[in-house]
Amino acid sequence: MKPAVRFALIGAAALLATVAGLLVAQRLQTGGTDSREAYDNSAAVKQLLALTLPDSKDRSQSLSQWQGKIRVVNFWATWCAPCREEMPAFSRLQQKFKDKGVQFIGIAFDNADKVRQFSIETPVSYPLLMGSTGLLPLTAELGNPSGGLPFTVLIDRKGNLLETRLGVWKESAFDAVLTDLTR
Repeated sequence: MKPAVRFALIGAAALLATVAGLLVAQRLQTGGTDSREAYDNSAAVKQLLALTLPDSKDRSQSLSQWQGKIRVVNFWATWCAPCREEMPAFSRLQQKFKDKGVQFIGIAFDNADKVRQFSIETPVSYPLLMGSTGLLPLTAELGNPSGGLPFTVLIDRKGNLLETRLGVWKESAFDAVLTDLTR
């Protein structure tokens, strides 16, 4: 690849990341946004749950392996400060609710080397899968048209979308939601 083309691609990626970061920062000032979507996104949820993605060790992982569980799918990246902020809380919640049928799944918009390094520095108790920018249209259909991160999707045991959130999901608030769902 020619240096000028590479520079242009890097610049475009940096601009996209900056815009997404600004949108997330705006949302975080209000504590994130949640959505109980008014439109039918059941096809998008089915598409999400049908995904098979590699983990950071390049092993294929199907989201269908957690069928019958409450699934918390968190889209994140190692370069995303709010993502890094909420992951230890998600890890604690995974430990607390794992025996009650809750499964957290992280989908990283990042490269595997960075995700492996992150998981050494900040171990989490749930699987981290590798996504790609090809999943951005799917996140838009799920209720994240800006493509901001972190973006979390809460799906019930039957595969129905319960809630989405753009921005950090505070641990105490999410704990209350999961407590209600697992009673």
